[in-house]
Amino acid sequence: MTAEGHLLFSIACAVFAKNVELTPVLAQGDWWHIVPAAVLSCLMPDIDHPKSFLGQRIPWVSRPVARAFGHRGFTHSLLAVFAALTLFYLKVPESWVIPADAIQGMVLGYLSHILADMLTPAGVPLLWPCRWRFRLPIVRPQKGNQLERALCILFFCYALWLPQSAPDNEAVRWSSWVISSLQTGFDRFINHQMGQ
Repeated sequence: MTAEGHLLFSIACAVFAKNVELTPVLAQGDWWHIVPAAVLSCLMPDIDHPKSFLGQRIPWVSRPVARAFGHRGFTHSLLAVFAALTLFYLKVPESWVIPADAIQGMVLGYLSHILADMLTPAGVPLLWPCRWRFRLPIVRPQKGNQLERALCILFFCYALWLPQSAPDNEAVRWSSWVISSLQTGFDRFINHQMGQ
């Protein structure tokens, strides 16, 4: 997917997640924290490609990451999200006041990139280092791809159309439960690490 597609898709995902109240933090969160945070992080997985939008701007980071993991390797996995969150919570000084909704917005933006890349024929190694590729090949990665743009805009319109606090349904309840369980487990892990 192109940088434009990832930007549009991250905004749509942020609006969707807020409207369906994916987590309690997002439900109560500020639009001005969630959407900009998602946009800021939505291109980060492509740091593993020196010719990507981000890779061209910070090649001293992109080239070593590309050499170590290749394109759509580690940075396109759930392990990368977990590692980034762990580093963030263990290394960022407590004096930095970053709102929880902004942090979840950043995670949402990062995950939106991975989800969008799953819609291409190459897919993503979601469970890296396992080499299985998860894909639902709907769009082709090429510049000026009108289908990619149309899908992102349609998803954005759908997300806007959803009423805030969309009716509670089983899928939303299940995903909220999974996210809440993961967050609780992650918090326990971080608290254990900080206690050592």
